[in-house]
Amino acid sequence: MVRLQPFFPKSHGKPRVDDRRVLSGIIFINRNSLRWCDAPRGYDPPKTLYSRWKWGSDKGVFARMMDGLASEAAAPKTVMIDVRGHAPLVQACPRKYL
Repeated sequence: MVRLQPFFPKSHGKPRVDDRRVLSGIIFINRNSLRWCDAPRGYDPPKTLYSRWKWGSDKGVFARMMDGLASEAAAPKTVMIDVRGHAPLVQACPRKYL
């Protein structure tokens, strides 16, 4: 999460929701093919999850996160979020294998 922190929006006066919980909620919804309104109570309200997902998608934030993580490697890599298992796993694969 420390490596992802620069990609999250800055606080502008009012307290922000927990970015880790929001990102985890977005991944949970997508992994389980759920509607936003079906988000478990442990995550933020569905409107917050959807708003952050929409904002991040429209602004290219999630793509920049993946590019940023991939660029930290010595060799060019592609970063993917594997949501097939029980917990999200961020993996880096050499580009020549994709």
